[in-house]
Amino acid sequence: MFRFLALTLGLGLVMLTGCNKSGPDSAAAPAGGAPAGKRLTVALMPKSKGNAYFVSCKQGAEQAAKDLGVELIFDGPVNPDPAKQNEIIENWITLGVDVIAAACENKDGISTALKKARDKGIKVVTYDSDANPDARDFFVNQATPEDIGNALMDEAARLCGNEGEFAIITASLTAQNMIEWQKFIEARRVAKYPGMKMVALRPCDDLKDKAQSEATTLLSAYPNLKLLMNICSPAVPGAAEAVKQAGKAGKVKVIGLGLPNENRRYVKDGATDTVILWKTVDLGYLTVQSAVALAKGELKAGATSFHSGKLGDFKIAGDNILLGEPFKFTKDNIDQFDF
Repeated sequence: MFRFLALTLGLGLVMLTGCNKSGPDSAAAPAGGAPAGKRLTVALMPKSKGNAYFVSCKQGAEQAAKDLGVELIFDGPVNPDPAKQNEIIENWITLGVDVIAAACENKDGISTALKKARDKGIKVVTYDSDANPDARDFFVNQATPEDIGNALMDEAARLCGNEGEFAIITASLTAQNMIEWQKFIEARRVAKYPGMKMVALRPCDDLKDKAQSEATTLLSAYPNLKLLMNICSPAVPGAAEAVKQAGKAGKVKVIGLGLPNENRRYVKDGATDTVILWKTVDLGYLTVQSAVALAKGELKAGATSFHSGKLGDFKIAGDNILLGEPFKFTKDNIDQFDF
């Protein structure tokens, strides 16, 4: 960061005017890339920087930045906050970063700021949760919303014998990716599991303690509840702790999208049945690799595949770079993973 600020001052008038890539320093640069001699800077934004999910994404991002020899800035709100995300993006525009990679808390709220960045010549990719398509160049998609929704609903129905009440704990009611997942969860339920009934949807603000509190309330409010489905990573261990303290481990099933390391003890002692996710470190790595390729003009609209360093090749569907299908972590395999 300090090297980047020093470099910013050294660029003088070009940087003070927003680092517009049409300036004279861009003449020796590749199309869409940074000026010759300038170290590329990638600004990576999580939804909330204290969330272990995004901390693990950051690990992969840092490795990619090291492999590629670029500067990485990692910053975001302490808790999910669309206004704070916009504020940080405005600051990055002023600094004149080369490319922004953002996990978007509010699709519409962040798109105006991202479009402003693009107007200034800054490349934009999104990851984890998308913005409006006209606000970015590519979306690094950890899995399709349909695959995620289907995986969650199928597992919930399997554990409940295809019937019974379940509740969902989400990060926030405005998180665009989770809204999309909920649509596919409900579509799958209606099409295949009409005996399953969703009785509540509660936000936890991406906080384990609040998820535990919400789960405790749900257990009390719905005595016939058979399963808690958690679609943000802090909610899975929070719900599991609530079920344990209520003495209902094994009686009320717990599943969700989470990290193996955060849920290992709950899976092994039977409080959590299944954790579904993707390799978050790889998501961070792929995001920075694609961001840098975009800034250098090596990744362009219309591409159907992308080579991401040590991770190999990935399919591109339209403007979505696809990480892969969700993976299920269970008691039988969770010890094989460390993230």
